[in-house]
Amino acid sequence: MGQASSSKSSGEKKLKWWQLSLLGVAGTIGTGYFLGSSLAITIGGPAVVIAYALAALGTYVVFDALARMTSDHPEQGSFRSYAKKAFGNWAGFASGWVYWFSELLIMGSQLTALSIFSRFWFPSVPLWIFAAGFGIVGLCIVFFGNKGFDRVENVLAVIKIAAIIMFLVLAIALLAGWIGGTKYAHKVPMDMPSIFPKGGLGLWSAFLFAFYAYGGIEVLGIMSYRLEKPEDAPKAGKVMLISLSLVYVVSIGLALTMVPLSAFNPKESPFVLALSSDHLAFVPHLFNGVLIVAGFSTMTASLYAVTSMMITLAQEGDAPKLFSQKWKKKYPLFALCLIGCGLIGTIIMSLLLPGKVYEYVTTAAGLMLMYNWLFILLSSGRLLKSCTIDVVKRWIGLVLISAAVIGTLFHGLSRPGFFISLMLVSLIALSDIIVQRKRKKTSSVAFAADAVQQEQKEQADESSPSERAGFHITGIRKQKSKMK
Repeated sequence: MGQASSSKSSGEKKLKWWQLSLLGVAGTIGTGYFLGSSLAITIGGPAVVIAYALAALGTYVVFDALARMTSDHPEQGSFRSYAKKAFGNWAGFASGWVYWFSELLIMGSQLTALSIFSRFWFPSVPLWIFAAGFGIVGLCIVFFGNKGFDRVENVLAVIKIAAIIMFLVLAIALLAGWIGGTKYAHKVPMDMPSIFPKGGLGLWSAFLFAFYAYGGIEVLGIMSYRLEKPEDAPKAGKVMLISLSLVYVVSIGLALTMVPLSAFNPKESPFVLALSSDHLAFVPHLFNGVLIVAGFSTMTASLYAVTSMMITLAQEGDAPKLFSQKWKKKYPLFALCLIGCGLIGTIIMSLLLPGKVYEYVTTAAGLMLMYNWLFILLSSGRLLKSCTIDVVKRWIGLVLISAAVIGTLFHGLSRPGFFISLMLVSLIALSDIIVQRKRKKTSSVAFAADAVQQEQKEQADESSPSERAGFHITGIRKQKSKMK
């Protein structure tokens, strides 16, 4: 999910396409996969492997569009700049704020996931205490600007990949009978009722959470300008997404074979459940620790991303200038205070709704992410020269993303997240209207002032020195009158 720090870590060095693919795999895998997959399984059943494969296709279409725009028109603001160029100032404002809210919600989802992982060891401790602790530590890291954190991020990325490899190896060993003492009987879902226990609507409702596991692809698009050959960006994305989809489908398929559907729940990682064995008592604890480390890395990276976006919005006039200021010219205190308020909201939700907060926040985060991806696809339609295949791909992406958004209406736990996202979009739209009107008014006043000054200059050039003084006084009076 939003890996700002990961992009920084590569510095200005040029990347080969396979290096970008590897960074994408490491940066995308987070709590959306480690815990969100449990939510997807609970809602859709074993059929969710189909949703993950289709979500990979939709994600590739988004990455391909963003990579092509980056290759043709490198912009510091990436998708936000492209939205502005394609549709005007209102789109740049909306895209930036939709992304900011999506990252904030993703961070809240990750914070909740970290708390759930921690309760694996301390089940009696309230969820909000862990959420507050992880949030404070993350804010402190960003506030003090730990220069070594980028290197730590690379190490943590390796840990995430190693955890998946460890799961695959141990899962195969358990299924083959090389390791005994498994907690659950192994069974491969074969018939339609087993694969689609919740029917087609269940699969449709779980579609969003499959997309959520691929969140962060837009940041990889930003990084594509660092490639030695920018034209290799689509190939890097294709290899990365094929790798991710294989990992997701195989690992989730193994978990579904090793754990009965009734045992999955949104409060436990499916991979920890799958590795439960009398002979591997230490492994779930080890894997849970890895999940906390990996989840914290993505949460803090999202915190960097959302702070950076807030500063950029403020610098370009799409947010109050206060949030672009740094205390002692170094610390982004004001931006972090605003973000801290958002995290406090997540912590309060953890206190009031301890059993449902992860589902609500994750659904809203996934939806805001999808809205941003829709902006990317629509912008590419305006800015890129498209052949028939490109148009077909774009429509496939739009249909798949729209299906994921609509699917949330068919499940009771997802529906509140949908309305939360609509409330945020309405707030952004209202703010956008106010800002654009203010800009238009300021622009018209400035235009009137320029016109008066030009008229004054032309008259002064044709007059005597004594007349120029009179023209100057008259011009000032006219300017004041028009500004009123």
